[in-house]
Amino acid sequence: MASIDIPNTQTVALVRDLGGTVEFKTDYPVPTPGRNEVLAKVLYSGVCQSGTAAGPNGSPITKIKLPHVGGHEGIGQIVSLGPDIEHSAGLRVGGFVGIRFASRICRRCEFCLAGTEQYCMASTNHLHHEDGSFQQYISLDADYLTVLPDDIDPVVMGPVLCAGLTAYKAVLNAHVRPGSWLVVVGAGGGLGHLAVQYARAQGALVIGVDTGADRKEFVHGIGAQHFIDFAVEDPVKKVKEITGLGAHAVVVTAGNAQAFAHACDMLRVGGTLSCVGIPPGAPCLETPICTIVIKGLRITGNLVGSLKECMEAVDLVRRGVVKPVIKVRPFKDLPLVYEEMEKGDISGRVVLQIAA
Repeated sequence: MASIDIPNTQTVALVRDLGGTVEFKTDYPVPTPGRNEVLAKVLYSGVCQSGTAAGPNGSPITKIKLPHVGGHEGIGQIVSLGPDIEHSAGLRVGGFVGIRFASRICRRCEFCLAGTEQYCMASTNHLHHEDGSFQQYISLDADYLTVLPDDIDPVVMGPVLCAGLTAYKAVLNAHVRPGSWLVVVGAGGGLGHLAVQYARAQGALVIGVDTGADRKEFVHGIGAQHFIDFAVEDPVKKVKEITGLGAHAVVVTAGNAQAFAHACDMLRVGGTLSCVGIPPGAPCLETPICTIVIKGLRITGNLVGSLKECMEAVDLVRRGVVKPVIKVRPFKDLPLVYEEMEKGDISGRVVLQIAA
């Protein structure tokens, strides 16, 4: 590949303070890849609302690198290799790479060794610790690099790296089999519409819960067998009418406490509640312990997924089994996109075109 001209400065979407406004800065330095790093040009990035989530104790996360460049659903191409790369197999200028939530791991703790490195206590990520994909160039750890196949569509693949991976993990943890009934709460959203499709790929019969005639058409269009409008119907009653005994699993993708309130009531004996969305604060499930015990329910949380699981989620999209529904918008639309996401006005996922 011909040599690539790498500028000294770039355009980034910068936030200077917690809760601050997005500032587009055009003279931000292009990073120089250090030891065991690569430099990638960011082509596209999905937009995720993870920054509004609470920490494990319910309090807002405040230990964030400031000023900060967000974004962790990016697709880029390698433009240079840093010095002393230890494992260079598969790394080349021009190759596609992903910019995921996780940025670096220790590779030695029990979680890393078990293939659940998303729980690594020494890990860093692009949401809190390192600048992410809302910039034109980014340095990435060569040893924990998401190396993508050459035949991917870079336009649609970004949302798979966070929303898609989390949805895929949630379906895996739901332990569905072909013919199982699975409910997706928030089925029309960025996470939800992917959960519907990953569940269908596992052979599940999907019931989508959301609201509005447009969402109903959208959710049916991506493969759900049934749609329940929670604004006009009782989801618990309707799920039992459809399934008889209740659903085998419920995946809640909405970051709203009310979405979790009665999710366990939709489940049959031995069913699984697979939690994805993180509501602000510290709300609790409104399910009596006796119900969980007597019905033998399982409750699982899903914090993104491992690199291996990410590549599995990517492969289903690469082969056309799962098709993210995206709208491509200009980079400078980011503040408007955040507003629209807060209002719930977006079906599917927005992808920003970062590179000119």
